[in-house]
Amino acid sequence: MNRLPPRRFNGSARDAAEAAFKSATSKPAAAEPAPKAPAIPNAKELVSIRLDRDVLEHFQESGPGWQDRINAALRNAAGL
Repeated sequence: MNRLPPRRFNGSARDAAEAAFKSATSKPAAAEPAPKAPAIPNAKELVSIRLDRDVLEHFQESGPGWQDRINAALRNAAGL
């Protein structure tokens, strides 16, 4: 086992105790958040949204593709 030699402390026991307490209780520096991966142009994103039952039924009554129709209606409403 590789042991470090004991460190000498030039101060009081109180100073040593405070230094030990500070090192044990201080929070480590916050790490920078990882950068987000670049978004893929025109990629769809999975979200959860609450819709009124009648609105959902309106889009679903035409069959498959109702999610695309909701997306188109939202794009139109947003002016995109």
